[in-house]
Amino acid sequence: MKACFVSQMREIDTMASEIGGIPSIVLMENAAIACINALKDDFGVMHGRRVAVFCGKGNNGGDGFAIARHLYNSGAEVSVYLVCGNEFKGDAKINFDIITEMSINIDVVSDTENLRYIIRSNDIIIDAIYGTGIHGNVGGISYDVINEINQNSLYVLSVDVPSGINSDSGEICGICVKADKTVTFAAYKIGMLMFPASDYTGQVSVADISIPDYIIDNQNITINVTDESFVRKHFPKRENNSQKGDYGKLLVIAGSAGMTGAAYLASQTAMLSGCGLVTLALPACLNDAMEAKTTEVMTVPLKDIGGHISSEAAEKVLEFLERADSVLIGPGLGRSVDVIRIIETVLDNSKVPVIIDADGINAVAKNMDILSGCACPVIFTPHAVEMSRLTGLDKDYIEENRLVTSREFAEEYGVTVILKGHHTIVTGLRGEQYINITGNSGLATGGSGDVLAGITAAFIARGTDESIAAAMAVYVHGLAGDIAMSKYGVESVTATSVMENIPHALRQILQVEK
Repeated sequence: MKACFVSQMREIDTMASEIGGIPSIVLMENAAIACINALKDDFGVMHGRRVAVFCGKGNNGGDGFAIARHLYNSGAEVSVYLVCGNEFKGDAKINFDIITEMSINIDVVSDTENLRYIIRSNDIIIDAIYGTGIHGNVGGISYDVINEINQNSLYVLSVDVPSGINSDSGEICGICVKADKTVTFAAYKIGMLMFPASDYTGQVSVADISIPDYIIDNQNITINVTDESFVRKHFPKRENNSQKGDYGKLLVIAGSAGMTGAAYLASQTAMLSGCGLVTLALPACLNDAMEAKTTEVMTVPLKDIGGHISSEAAEKVLEFLERADSVLIGPGLGRSVDVIRIIETVLDNSKVPVIIDADGINAVAKNMDILSGCACPVIFTPHAVEMSRLTGLDKDYIEENRLVTSREFAEEYGVTVILKGHHTIVTGLRGEQYINITGNSGLATGGSGDVLAGITAAFIARGTDESIAAAMAVYVHGLAGDIAMSKYGVESVTATSVMENIPHALRQILQVEK
């Protein structure tokens, strides 16, 4: 799926009419029908439902008028409330003129006296006030209407986007409708996926309104939304006539005293994600404990110092590096000069992709020149604080400019970036970006990043393109987290429960059981 800026969506709408030959009034009609279908999914038959449709003066309001017509014809008790006056043009005027000839109650909202009663007395509120067409901050009567909707509605469906969000940046324009469901048309709007706007969209449904794929493809949109079909399409196939070496050999360099869990989670997760052979290189002082902890993962004890890997282990690391299809370095390694030297050794000598996570990121951040002589593909997995260390940018700036920050860093250093957080963003070498929509706040727990790193490393070890593998891994990780939440509740999601639900996530995606 694609995610568009507002200007790109407008161009798509124009091209659909001028090149595709689809009149804009048809697109509006299809948008209205998509919203009706979404309501039926949640409420079943609409007969007898009380619905208030709040409409602005642009095309979003026109969608609302068409929705009101279909609701009325379905037997709903419909009232239309005009928030921005009663002057309309184009397709919006056509649909407004149609409903004026029907027995639909139409009122201009001029004050807030009865708003609370109106909103509370309806089963459903339709938000068709602004859509993507907002300019500046919400004010006046529109502000009051949105405020009353948020405080008093039982259920809100927003048309295209919740009114009050900046559809490019995700900023809130003073106030924003908090929807239970948003039906957006043809493609995601980027702002819907950014914080804080993503907290206002509720469940998002992307509706096909009959715009041909070639119209969207011709826009050369580089921002994508990862979905189940994307993962299924790119997931490497297993062959009956095969052996373990055909499914990737991964070297994990991880762990230090007090952080054996990170090493275990990353390496065991890689096994559960389909990797054929996983070798965990760790400080010798931890080897006995890890031998007892895992049976499928092979371990390599390395010379250590003070509970960390020693720089004297470099030669042995290089020996196992030669056999690997990908390398994951960083989970639980700790911070020491010796760790930095081991990471330098790996980056200077690796011919296969290297995934740098956690303490690996912290080590590279101390000397970004390490990357200049690196010939292998590199994948970073930072959260916002780690990204701040890598870039020198303020954490809050990064959170407010996640797409731009990721893209600029990936371009400057020639790396793939997984910028973790709410709707994790993957940025590839060619500027392509993938926004993830699985996952929940339960994933904000210790060890969750180690699990993601293990999935990513396993997929890359199997030969999948780095950015595609990273996007797949983020989706699977989030889905496993969602399954864990459904079992245990959001407060009790742990990294282990996420890891244990990876098989269930993969089975769901790959449809092993028909």
